[in-house]
Formats: sequence, structure tokens, C-alpha cells
Amino acid sequence: MKLTPEEQAILEGQQGETMAKVMKTLVLYGDAFGAAEFVPVSGKGHLVTSFGLSVLQPVFDVMEELIAAGLKVEETFTVDPRPLDYENVPCSLLEKLIFSKMMYGAQQPYEAQLQKLGLKSDDSFSCTCYMEDLGNRPGKGDVLSWAESSAVVFANSVLGARCNRNSGIIELFGSLLGRVPEFDLLTDEGRKASWVVEIKTSKKPEAQLLGSAIGMKVMEAVPFIRGMEPYLGTELNDENESYLKDFGAATASNGAVGLYHIANLTPEAKELGESLLLPGAKVYVIDDAELQRVRKSYPNIWKKPDAQPKLCFIGCPHLSLAQLDAWEARFAEELRKQGKTKLALPTVFSAAPEVLEHFARENRTAYNRLFSYGIRLTSICPLMYMNNPLCSKKPVITNSNKLRTYTSARYFTDDEITRIAVKGGF
Repeated sequence: MKLTPEEQAILEGQQGETMAKVMKTLVLYGDAFGAAEFVPVSGKGHLVTSFGLSVLQPVFDVMEELIAAGLKVEETFTVDPRPLDYENVPCSLLEKLIFSKMMYGAQQPYEAQLQKLGLKSDDSFSCTCYMEDLGNRPGKGDVLSWAESSAVVFANSVLGARCNRNSGIIELFGSLLGRVPEFDLLTDEGRKASWVVEIKTSKKPEAQLLGSAIGMKVMEAVPFIRGMEPYLGTELNDENESYLKDFGAATASNGAVGLYHIANLTPEAKELGESLLLPGAKVYVIDDAELQRVRKSYPNIWKKPDAQPKLCFIGCPHLSLAQLDAWEARFAEELRKQGKTKLALPTVFSAAPEVLEHFARENRTAYNRLFSYGIRLTSICPLMYMNNPLCSKKPVITNSNKLRTYTSARYFTDDEITRIAVKGGF
């Protein structure tokens, strides 16, 4: 990499030994991916490592060295969700023991480290850091240093910011330094599409299923998606952003997509149109049959494949305000249809702390109704909960393709999840 005199001085230790290590790490990272130089970070940071997992002692050691050197992210940062909430998420005594003693025993001291390094607030724990309530929503063209895959793909695609799919800790170093190596999705050429995806379905595709199909097909490539106008229109709004949040998370977890373009909708697609297509772009057609094929390919890895579900998670990534409202209405209608007043299956909604506070404050009626239906609200990461070996043996259902991919939870569509949760089983 070509360094400026200031950057070279940092590498040589002018700002201390620890900052020199940070710089050296990022230089090696840039060299590995063919970056020519650094570019300034203009958006606030976000950390993917939010959990005090006991085996992450090397991470805690690095954090302590950064703190001892007096380093801090001056613009503050947000972080992914916490792993635990014993009050609102069903948990047995043995599960609690494993969580507290064997898995996340370092959670409190780790959060203290995060605060010293510049954590925005005690409520700044969410994978959807870009939501208005969290105060970390980048603008078009902002350069970011993030690693959370669902946040990276949303920022790149829906907001028009620029961020690579970084790793944990690397993203913290970029925020501390205020610079990141320029390569791939930070460049104009790296944001061009090598796939054209033609949507030819008979109805609006399930966001999580459509994202899964595209992610598994294109992997880390950039897709340009045509045919979504009948379902999403041509303007971004709260409903569309919620759809694209879930869609993007599935492309990023079922594949490795860091950026997608949707014709006549996402910022760069509206501005640049099909000039975003690379010569010889491959074509992938998605119709009803293709979505059905993808859905049937998901394995059932429950310990007892024919078991009845015991728990339902909705909100991976975290739910938006619009989705909380929509899910309340959806369950109200299904309860009416089935002649019930409460869900028969324990069901947990997960959303950012600040989003839940906003929901409770501005839509108290819907908020109280969710509780009356028996639904629990939390801000944890369901994936971190499912990593407990005891929890992973439970027959858990979800509408999240990300949660399905990384855990033993089984995927069902929104309509199926609603019906099953109210009924209590299949």
C-alpha cells in the first residue's frame, strides 16, 4: 500500500506502539486484498463482537491493550446484540448455568471494555444499527468500517454507503484509525454487478426465501435484480426497508453478498441503471418453482425430526418499528381466525432496545396487545441463544434464514409461523 507521510509516521510509532500495531494490521489487511491506499472513514463504527464468550480471551487482551494505550473511538460506535435475557427468553436453570459459567461468563467485563473504547450507550446493542432510533445511520457515499454482514449489505445496498465485509476487530481498528484500505466494495468497479437476477414470481416473494435463493446462487458476487417493481414500487419507505433488511440478511448469510442493486429502487440502481452491469453478466431466473426448489433444499436437523416446536424466534435481524406493528396485526387476525386470545407456542420478538422503547412510547396499544397475546419482547441475538448446546437441541422454529443457516432452527414463512405459533404445533 502507498502510505501518506502521516500514515507512515503512525506505522513507525509516532502515535505509540499500540497504534502502530493497529496501522500495521490494517496495512497487511489492505496488502492481502490488493488495496492501493487508505481512504478516510466518514461514518460511525459498528462492532460485530458483542458477546463475552469465554474462549475469546485474545480479543479481551487486545481490547485491554487498546484501553491501556488510551485509544478510543471518538465518534462512538454501536455493537451487535447482547446474548442473554433471562427475564424475557425461556431458559432452564441448567441452560442458565451453561450460559453464565461456560459460555458468556465474561459478558460484564467485556461490556465495560466496550464502554471505555467508545460504545455509544448502554442501549446501543443491535445488528440493525442503521435504524433511525439507534443514531448510526450512514448516508450515501459514507465510508464505513463494519463487519456485521446483515448491516454491511443494508448500508451498501439500501443506503448507498460503502463498506467491505470486514472481520471482527478489523472493523474496530478501522474506526480507531479513521481509515480503511480501499478495495472491492469501496471502489466504483467493485460495486458493479456480475449477475442479473430476473424475478418472475406470481406474487411478492418471501424476503428471506428470495434472499436465500440469490445468496446461494451468486455467493460473494454483486447481483442486479430486475422485476421487483410490482411488489416494492420505485421508492424506499419503511415497509420496503424492512423487507430489504430481511432479504439482504439472507443473501449475506446463505451466500456472502455485501451489495445488491434493485432496478429502479436502490440508490445506485436508480442513479446509474444498467451501466452497473459488467460485460458478460450471468443470468439467474427466479420463479415460483425455483423458490419452491430452494425451500425444499433446507435440511431438518432437529434431534427428533418429527417433533413439535417448543419455541419460536422472530427478529433475526432485529425487527423494525414497521414490522412490530405489522406482526401485531398479523397475530391479531390469526387469533381471531382460530378463535383464540393467546398464542399456544412460546414466541419471542427481538428488536433493538431503542426501537422497543420507541414502540412502547408511540404505539402503546399495539405494545400491550403483544403482551396480551403471550408474546415476549427482547433485544438479544437469537443466534447467540441457540449456540447453547442445550438450546440447540430444542425444536425451534423461525422465519429467519440467517438463524436457520447458523443454528438448528427450522425455517417457515411468515404465514406459516403465524399459524403454527397460534395453534401451538404443525
